Amino acid sequence: MNNDRPLIARLNWYWIFQCSGWCFLPLLLMAMTPSAERTGPVINVACWGTVAGLIISDIWHRLLKRRIHNGMRVSWKKMFIAIVILAMIHTAVQTAGYLIFKPFGEVHGIAWLPGALMFWWGVYLVWNMFYMAVLALRRANRAESEALRLEVAAKDAELRALQAQVNPHFFFNSMNSVRALIYEEPDAAAQMIDQLASVMRYALQSGHYETVPLAAEMEAVQAYLAIEKIRFEERMRVSVDIGIGLDQVRIPPMALQTLVENAVKYGVEASSTGSEIRIRAQRMDNGAVHIEIANLGAIIPFANSTKVGLVNTRKRLLLALGDNAQLDLSENSGWVRATMTLPEAA
Repeated sequence: MNNDRPLIARLNWYWIFQCSGWCFLPLLLMAMTPSAERTGPVINVACWGTVAGLIISDIWHRLLKRRIHNGMRVSWKKMFIAIVILAMIHTAVQTAGYLIFKPFGEVHGIAWLPGALMFWWGVYLVWNMFYMAVLALRRANRAESEALRLEVAAKDAELRALQAQVNPHFFFNSMNSVRALIYEEPDAAAQMIDQLASVMRYALQSGHYETVPLAAEMEAVQAYLAIEKIRFEERMRVSVDIGIGLDQVRIPPMALQTLVENAVKYGVEASSTGSEIRIRAQRMDNGAVHIEIANLGAIIPFANSTKVGLVNTRKRLLLALGDNAQLDLSENSGWVRATMTLPEAA
């Protein structure tokens, strides 16, 4: 499955930087060398130093990698000593190259050794600083990825927990409605059970998803309203106005049903004359979608309620659709309105 990863993620960046860096060094040195001195032996020594650098630094890289993998700390003091040793090894290897290829004739004296040691010390210092910087960046990226993974897992767990609270709350109320009819109107109770089975099927299936299409949610709402219509008859009047093209708008499962249930409970059931339930969805000029559930009544009766359904729905909106998703409750001219605002991406 590695072929599914982007090309940039499949490249071996260690060897790309390793080869690029060590090949750049002799090219730089050759560019600084007068053209008359760019002889075959000089080029051979430069290539010798490049190969030596690749081998020595890769061995050091493997030792560092094994040490870090075993959880052993690499202090800067030890790193400094290691850089000195690496510089000495490379200088010795480079000296062997001079003796083999003899680019400037016979090598006499040791006056050039301190300069060579300082040069290769500087090269390996830069190499180790760059390598440690890459390791630190990689650790930071891994820590960030792990933090994001844990955040997503926590969000998913919280969302599942909230969804688990919705279904028992809904079915408890629905079974109370069935119980109220089972002795007085058995046929109506049987019809209500059929509708309840339809809602249960939807609730069980939709519980596996963070969001569902508005059309699917409306089917469950219609089944629920059919249940309550049997119970309240003429006391409950329903009007639905879903804007064109909004059937596929995504909302958390059972979110709309919860708000409709509250409208029935506090609008129809709480009033001797019942109430009209208005369900309206429209897209605003800014691209956001407003879904409004309205019922006759007042917000005051909600004071003694735990508001579990509203709090639950508000949290699930935020978790599933982000901070731009909102749920507002307002009262105006004798109507209580619960309005969901969904971001444009919904």
